[in-house]
Amino acid sequence: MNTRSGLMRLGALLTFLLLISSCETEKSKEATASKFEVPVTYYTLDNGLKVILSEDTTSPTAIVAVYYNIGFRNEPRDRTGFAHLFEHMMFQGSDNLGKMEFIKLVQENGGILNGSTRFDFTNYFEIVPSHKLETMLWAEADRMKGLNITQESLENQQGVVKNEVKVNVLNQPYGGFPWLDMPQYANENWYNAHNFYGDLEDLDAANLEDVSSFFKTFYAPNNAAISVVGDIDIAQTKAWIETYFGSIPAATLPEVPDISEARQEKEKYFMKNDSLANKPALALAYHMPERNTPEYYAMGLLDQILIQGDNSLLVQKLENEMGFASDVSGGINYLGNMFNYKGPMLWMYDFTFDNPESKEAIMQSIDTVMTGLRDQVDQQMLDQAIVKIRSQLYDDIGGTFGLGRADLLCSFALFDDNPNRINTLEDEFKKVDVETVQRTIDNYLRSSNRTVLEVNPLLAANEKIQ
Repeated sequence: MNTRSGLMRLGALLTFLLLISSCETEKSKEATASKFEVPVTYYTLDNGLKVILSEDTTSPTAIVAVYYNIGFRNEPRDRTGFAHLFEHMMFQGSDNLGKMEFIKLVQENGGILNGSTRFDFTNYFEIVPSHKLETMLWAEADRMKGLNITQESLENQQGVVKNEVKVNVLNQPYGGFPWLDMPQYANENWYNAHNFYGDLEDLDAANLEDVSSFFKTFYAPNNAAISVVGDIDIAQTKAWIETYFGSIPAATLPEVPDISEARQEKEKYFMKNDSLANKPALALAYHMPERNTPEYYAMGLLDQILIQGDNSLLVQKLENEMGFASDVSGGINYLGNMFNYKGPMLWMYDFTFDNPESKEAIMQSIDTVMTGLRDQVDQQMLDQAIVKIRSQLYDDIGGTFGLGRADLLCSFALFDDNPNRINTLEDEFKKVDVETVQRTIDNYLRSSNRTVLEVNPLLAANEKIQ
């Protein structure tokens, strides 16, 4: 009897231990599965070109992304709009590809492509079937070696860019609001505060010598990074990159300009008249903490808490509770995301509203949220923000065949010399505690760090008169 009872107890104990072991194994599997690691191979060619390779066999495609360390912010003082002009010039022909033939080459090989100008870089990318990777590397290297810059192509693209400014900004309701306008109002340093699209007079004044000098200075391999993401063979891709890019000479780079921004100590308020707008609009901006600091990551969480999603505090207040607006949106870096920039940045949000007389009540509602934020923040709120930002990050990394991954890899290589940062972002957000968030609120979400820009809708006023 005693022996049998002892055996039964022993059996129960073994069963219990097996259950614990099984649970721990499942937890370990879950932890491993939830920790997604982006494969990163990073090195630099002798000419200074930064290369990042990341294999992903989920689809038979490859992305080639080339980022040049020149953007809106750091273009020459007397040549505003040059960074954007050059985004267009890069499709006007190179040593072996005629005008627009680069585009034709990509599209005829089943791919898509684009380019853009951002605050701190100009980028170009192609997404192609992976067996066409070598062709794309050859083509990108061909135009890095040298553009076929002619007076005809320069004048043509000057016209295209000026027309783009007129169509997208000057002749559009809310044109440039707030992404183009707000930096000019909120910042003091010229590099952060000039018209990024470019003054039309500066664009007209550009000549072939200017364009050639700009290309030789900024479109050099030692001022660039290339990432290749997708269904690739690492060794073979390395060989192709060395073959096509390795012989391109480095350039003597100019001194990096001072793009720092002085601490703002007084709230700013501006009114912009818009003859095409039919509703008033507001944009509010705060200067961001320096990149990669604890406060920077805290601001990323505060962005989620305040403005991202239907459950965010300002959306709840302005849309659901007060009914002032239905289009509250914003974030960190209107020209990208909170990771793909280098210099000073604004956290900003904007919206239109129906009744001009409600502006004072709107500002009071905003101030109610902002003044009560410090005491409202707790760990549960931070945990929810981490879930949201984690979801967004994974969407970015995996979306568009991995284009978001290529973007982060190039950005972190250019700005931090460390593309492996892509694998540490989630952990950095998890380090942020309530005290850090409260300190960030005190230092950066103060009213004296705020710039308010209001759009005065002249079209609406004219309609009432008629």
